[in-house]
Amino acid sequence: MAANCTRKLTVEICNAKNLMPKDGQGTASAYVIVDFDGQRRRTNTIFRDLNPQWDEKLEFLVHDVDAMAAETLELNVYNDKKAGKRSTFLGKVRISGSTFVKSGDDVPLVYYPLEKRSVFSQIKGEISLKVSYVDDEPPPAPAPEKSDAPPAAAAEEKPKEEEKKEDKPAEEEKKEEEKKASPAEVEKKEEKPAEKNAEAASATPPPTPPPSTEVPHPPIAQQKLVQEKSVASDHSKNMEIESKLFRKISSGSSDRRVAFDLVDPMPFLYIRVVKAKISNPAGDSSFCAKIVIGTHSVKTKSLSANNEWDQVFAFDKEGLNSTSVEVSIRAEKKVAEKDTTEETSAGTVCFDLQEVPKRVPPDSPLAPQWYSLEGEGSTGNDIMLSVWVGTQADEAFQEAWQSDSGGLIQDTRASVYLSPKLWYLRLTVIQTQDLQLSPGTPGPEPKLRSPELYVKAQLGAQLFKTSRTTIGSINPTWNEDLVFVAAEPFEPFLTLTVEDVTNGQPIGHAKVQVATVDKRTDDKSEPRSRWFNLIADEVNKAYAGRIHVRVCLEGGYHVLDEAAHVTSDVRATANQLAKPPIGLLEVGIRGATNLLPVKTKDGTCGTTDAYVVAKYGPKWVRTRTILDRFNPRWNEQYTWDVYDPCTVLTIGVFDNARYKHDEAEGKKDVRLGKLRVRLSTLDTNRVYVGTYSLMVLLPTGAKKMGEIEIALRFSCSSWISLIQAYANPMLPRMHYVKPLGSAQQDILRHCAMRIVTARLARSEPALSQEVVQFMLDTDMHMWSMRRSKANWFRVVGCLSRAASIARWIDGIQTWTHPPTTVLVHILLVAIVLCPHLILSTICMYAFMIISLRFRYRQRTSFAMDPRLSYLDAVGPDELDEEFDGFPSARSEEQVRVRYDRLRAVAGRAQTLLGDIGAQGERLEALFNWRDPRATGIFVVVCLLASLMFYVVPFKAFVLAFGFYYLRHPRFRHDMPSLPLNFFRRLPPQSDRIM
Repeated sequence: MAANCTRKLTVEICNAKNLMPKDGQGTASAYVIVDFDGQRRRTNTIFRDLNPQWDEKLEFLVHDVDAMAAETLELNVYNDKKAGKRSTFLGKVRISGSTFVKSGDDVPLVYYPLEKRSVFSQIKGEISLKVSYVDDEPPPAPAPEKSDAPPAAAAEEKPKEEEKKEDKPAEEEKKEEEKKASPAEVEKKEEKPAEKNAEAASATPPPTPPPSTEVPHPPIAQQKLVQEKSVASDHSKNMEIESKLFRKISSGSSDRRVAFDLVDPMPFLYIRVVKAKISNPAGDSSFCAKIVIGTHSVKTKSLSANNEWDQVFAFDKEGLNSTSVEVSIRAEKKVAEKDTTEETSAGTVCFDLQEVPKRVPPDSPLAPQWYSLEGEGSTGNDIMLSVWVGTQADEAFQEAWQSDSGGLIQDTRASVYLSPKLWYLRLTVIQTQDLQLSPGTPGPEPKLRSPELYVKAQLGAQLFKTSRTTIGSINPTWNEDLVFVAAEPFEPFLTLTVEDVTNGQPIGHAKVQVATVDKRTDDKSEPRSRWFNLIADEVNKAYAGRIHVRVCLEGGYHVLDEAAHVTSDVRATANQLAKPPIGLLEVGIRGATNLLPVKTKDGTCGTTDAYVVAKYGPKWVRTRTILDRFNPRWNEQYTWDVYDPCTVLTIGVFDNARYKHDEAEGKKDVRLGKLRVRLSTLDTNRVYVGTYSLMVLLPTGAKKMGEIEIALRFSCSSWISLIQAYANPMLPRMHYVKPLGSAQQDILRHCAMRIVTARLARSEPALSQEVVQFMLDTDMHMWSMRRSKANWFRVVGCLSRAASIARWIDGIQTWTHPPTTVLVHILLVAIVLCPHLILSTICMYAFMIISLRFRYRQRTSFAMDPRLSYLDAVGPDELDEEFDGFPSARSEEQVRVRYDRLRAVAGRAQTLLGDIGAQGERLEALFNWRDPRATGIFVVVCLLASLMFYVVPFKAFVLAFGFYYLRHPRFRHDMPSLPLNFFRRLPPQSDRIM
């Protein structure tokens, strides 16, 4: 049969049902690409329909009839995106060749469910197909004259194809076919239609629809149409190949992924200029390489002849306005008489962009080659370079000159920062001895005086004092603790000074080397105490007494450097207390849209040079700055290890005001908005992709600055560790067994903020002070009428739930809804007759009601809420009050003092209102599935409690609970209880307050 007939496979694509909406508007524009035996066909696009109807037949040649059963028919459904964007995946179907049936009247219509391409693909729906094959008889006798050449060509090509299939996977075979295809070959095939038709009977047809479905065109128009289809097909293939970089991979036990699977691939044209050979170089000339692509041009650094540049240039391919690239060597010579520089060309080499090879890591980098230069005076001149097309995942991207970010300027490059490691330094001032006090009141009979002493300690810019002692002795005792924030690398010395209040003069000082201070991780080991001599004069080294202190670095605390309700890290400082991570957070910063201009360019038009900063834990990341674009596309992806799920990621967008400006000019980066993501509200192993509004509060009011598009994924490596984290205390143990006061914590947090701000500002490139302060919310403690109102209405919103319950009870009493009242009567009778089932019934009702509310849970939102932030009702006077500095900059001194006092007191009241509102919001979040894992744990506990209360008598439970509640302190634990830890981990709305 195989030798005497030609077999054709017919795939009839009928329709699809319940496709996943992927166009952002609740619909999809679907088309199907079918691959079989190295051949590809494509259906038409059905626009904006989740149940598309194609009814198209696609035909394929079966090259080897005997091997058809081992072949696989693959259908991929895509959502068509116009304007050159990459199509999104809607599902795929793979059908084995052994299931194909012979063509006839009873070809079955089969519905195939669409499969996922990876674990994280969001796919649903099914597609209906009719797949059959037909065997055609061999052509008549005269036909062999036309088909003698093609079989020979097919016989030569077939072994090559079989060798490729044996040595390479299918994807690499497609790459080889794409590299072979070129516009010149397409034109050649169109000029010789007879050869094309002959080859169609024996070789693989081109990836275009069958000729029978095409409308005839004039020769010139038809040639142009085929070229456009070929270019579009090659583009879609290339994008599909490049997108394979962005899929999940796993190696061994690691669950790490490639660095760019949450963002879109951005094609870049890479040019690496290595070196050049100049045959007759002038002695006083320097040489540089100049790259010109349409209106884009850039030069390498100038060097003497035969020196190496080894520079890489990356051009955003979507922004190129030419089909060729020109690389030339320019000889620069200074003219002393004219004080100018003359340039002459030493040769040029040109490349066609359509012939530039593509590279997808982990392919090896393209090796540079020597190219002969052409043009006047280029005889014997060569240049070594390499040109390829890649994405932002290429290793050369970070070191390259980037066309969309201003080149190699440090202030525009993507960077990763680490906050300094922070410690609490505890200084315990015990006593002083043998103080050399100055004499009393001068005169013939000096009077003895009672000294009033205190100890002042200074570490860097931090200065704290002990209380004053009025004991009439030269050996006073304090036993007071002073706590500082120390950052690695530590300040060299901690300076201790004993001062006398009566005359305002220091008695002596001592210095403690911080590097020699002991470290501890718990409260069980007592640090050693030490004596230090006090020196009255630094020059003469005069002895002034000695001081007894105890100094240690506390590693059992977590040093807060951000607001407590939006903290991103709760680990202890000491490494030996660290626990392994429970998951991985991946953030893809895709782009922004509709950004507003915030500055003028050349004094005429508005512009924005935007970049994004993301912070989680001690790790900060900053994307590259996209210059002069209101719709920038970064497509950068970063990862963080997650140690606690109840933490917050902060993302901010800024305008780069320091680009090409000196620090002396005082330019500050302008904030464009911020959003926060609480990890506990994210489902594990699910990708969140969305666009969120950027709001910023200005002295003139709230203003929308644009939108940002981000992709998030929180993957969990161990569900047991994740659930166990909800039972652990929020902060390390030392915060509970030896807590710090609330006022002391506020002071230390602001000290830590200042240290982090100063250290990051000294990085290269620097992360500016205003950016760090905006990300850390350093002004959160300041008084604001708007924030106070927002917190107040949060409390009112929680109390309104109780009012709703009261109205519901009143409705039952007044028979507003008779069926409900009848059910309550039945419930009342059941409770009276079976009182031991009260708790069991309550827990069962809670289990059922909360479980039913899961389907109505709110969609996770990361954007700031203007209504919750009370931005829609703030007045000009309140805004002036909020943006007023501290202390106030208003007129009379007395008014200023009273106003500042009022703001300080009201700031604490504001915090108190926020804490009260957070407790109610935590309780509300427990019932609304805002944290799915926490509510899931509560639902399971309710179910188990219902069963337990059914078995255990109520009296026994009350007795056991009473004895447990009244237990002896010896049997109590110094750590918070498990229910309290669980409740404190529930997510409030604090992270959404601006």
